[in-house]
Amino acid sequence: MILTKLILAHLIGDFILQPNKWVAHKEEKKTASPYLYLHTLVHTALCFLFLWDLDLWWIATLVGISHFIIDALKLHLQKPKTKRIWFFADQALHVSVILMIACYTDQIDMQLLSRPEVLIYITGALFLTMPVSVLIKILLSSWTPVTMEHGKMQTDSLTNAGKYIGILERLLVFTFIVVNHWEGVGFMIAAKSVFRFSDLAEAKQRKLTEYVLIGTLLSFGIAVLTGILVRI
Repeated sequence: MILTKLILAHLIGDFILQPNKWVAHKEEKKTASPYLYLHTLVHTALCFLFLWDLDLWWIATLVGISHFIIDALKLHLQKPKTKRIWFFADQALHVSVILMIACYTDQIDMQLLSRPEVLIYITGALFLTMPVSVLIKILLSSWTPVTMEHGKMQTDSLTNAGKYIGILERLLVFTFIVVNHWEGVGFMIAAKSVFRFSDLAEAKQRKLTEYVLIGTLLSFGIAVLTGILVRI
């Protein structure tokens, strides 16, 4: 339960008990901001509260110190253009510290990752991310529709949105099949049909509609096949 308690303390400390005023002041004053030290104190206090064991004082102290160091590094190293990257790096480092503490206290069985079935599931999930995106892109490359207006490609889509939507939908389909909830796959297909194909119908672009339909069927088909194979 140490892992769960530390994760809970982190979520409350970083996202619930940290007002936007604190964040803005820390970004402006960095380590000169008193809110950085107050934020660290809140995290340490939450760890003590959730652990509720004085023998584990070193865990709360370690979490507090590491949290301060990681936050201070982020404040000094991040730039306006890299704030998003540093947000995820910051969270990854905090969670890594918690995981290392959990491993040290035997809260996580490291042999779990070496089990064949776990490796199969991880391999299947990773295959459905970028490798399948590249595969589908190559398969559809000769049919890629281009709408030209005044010599420039026109698009109302977010950059790489289609790629990330495809990755997310394949991982969701894979998860539904692994946990044996096929109804979830039907829900995914219905939801995408409502949101995507209605827009394409309004656009009255038959080639684009056919292109998206083929890509969607390929994406779902590969995800379903992968899910079935890892369960065999």
